[in-house]
Amino acid sequence: MPIDTHAHYVPPQLIAAIKAKGKDIGVSLAPAEGGKEALQFSYGFKVRPFFPMLIEPVANRHKWMDEQRIDHQINGTWPDIFAYGLPREHCIAWHRMLNDTLAEWTADNAEKFSWISSVPLIDADAAAAELERTLNAGAVGVIISANIENVNIGELPLDPFWRKAEALGAPVLLHPVLSAAVPRVGKFALAQVAHYTYDTTLAVGSILMTGVLDRFPKLKLLLSHGGGTYPYLAGRFDTLHKRMDKAAQGNVAAKTPSAYTRQMHYDSIVHAPKALKFLIDVAGIDNVHLGTDYSFPPADMEPLDMLKAAGLSKADSEAISDGNPRKLFTRLK
Repeated sequence: MPIDTHAHYVPPQLIAAIKAKGKDIGVSLAPAEGGKEALQFSYGFKVRPFFPMLIEPVANRHKWMDEQRIDHQINGTWPDIFAYGLPREHCIAWHRMLNDTLAEWTADNAEKFSWISSVPLIDADAAAAELERTLNAGAVGVIISANIENVNIGELPLDPFWRKAEALGAPVLLHPVLSAAVPRVGKFALAQVAHYTYDTTLAVGSILMTGVLDRFPKLKLLLSHGGGTYPYLAGRFDTLHKRMDKAAQGNVAAKTPSAYTRQMHYDSIVHAPKALKFLIDVAGIDNVHLGTDYSFPPADMEPLDMLKAAGLSKADSEAISDGNPRKLFTRLK
């Protein structure tokens, strides 16, 4: 029973809720190019128009899943709309709206879909509370961004959230976001190819060096897009870890960075058979999970074919596509 552990969806229930009461919390729909709509937030941030597959009818997704032999899909919201720049109370209310509407949609489509929540990470205690609330409401995990308003996630005071996630055994999908205009990535899909994977790598480095995985060793951290460039750069992380002025940098990691590699989990979205084989070799077969990033241009739209192209055994393919996701996402039904 292949399970896609990394996908995204914006349900029609959310669009309706925004139209009905979004302005009360600083969220509105605004016209965008090509007759499309985009989200506008009160602090001045306007998101890109919705990608068509992000808001498609569920029948379209069923058709693709059947064609690709995917039995179940875990969906989180679009990280671009986390809106951490909203005032605290509005941000909390916005994430509650995101979660309640995704939960409602998933309940109507529970045979094929599960959901992971988002949380208002501008307040670690509120994020912890929302995580617990949503897990009780049926979420199977949580999705967070690699940075919050351009601050690496590991450098923020989020211990109450990390502690709650560890205590409740909630998988935490770490996902990159493009939170501000970045020079040199506006063409050639360089943002999707390089910047997003770079964002994940920065987040991983900050999490390791600030001791998050030392304080919370049982935290289930799932890195998107095969961990960004971290698996390839682990040796470089080790070299600089040994040579840096740790006290000046705030590096409190108890181990070299590569020693944490198999303490984390990774999706399979690396787009090349040799890259997937390398990831498995570095991370361990038990820590790799089938994912697609469905809804976005870089999605792996033939994920099981990628496992086959990598020359994996039947047992390893089944582990990545079914066994490992079930062990990680213990709330899956």
